[in-house]
Amino acid sequence: MFEWVSVERKMPTNLLEYTIPLGKPEILQEGKDITLVTYGSCVREAQKGLDLLKGFDVSVELIDAQTLMPFDLEGVIVNSLKKTNRLIILDEDIPGGASAYILREILEKWDGYKYLDAKPVTLTGAAHRTPFGSDGDYFTKPNPEDIFDCIIQMMEDTFPKRF
Repeated sequence: MFEWVSVERKMPTNLLEYTIPLGKPEILQEGKDITLVTYGSCVREAQKGLDLLKGFDVSVELIDAQTLMPFDLEGVIVNSLKKTNRLIILDEDIPGGASAYILREILEKWDGYKYLDAKPVTLTGAAHRTPFGSDGDYFTKPNPEDIFDCIIQMMEDTFPKRF
């Protein structure tokens, strides 16, 4: 038999003070080789993946989309793409989920396709239901090693003699 226990939690004191601007992505790390766009919990995974790149000559511009609706009202991401000419979208959702929406916004709304020198890549969760437990997350959602591999693969495809 289950017994429900009520846990009292304090209300945050900064509810009206902590805000993010809607539709304005944040550039978390400047870069010149690849634009990596993500949001939510994938930001931490992306940062861990970029830490694995230390010692490699790769400069990644990491952008936190912050909000999906509205999405990038000022063209922050396409301005990054003009500089890097390569795009990776990281999302823990299934293929065709939010990553497809983000890609559509960048390529169609902002004409980002004009600035691509390589095929854009969406790095997403696996196309199956997430198993329970931390192992399920590890094998279902993109992890730092997946991010590292994706970046290196894109650089190898673009600069085969350099990598």
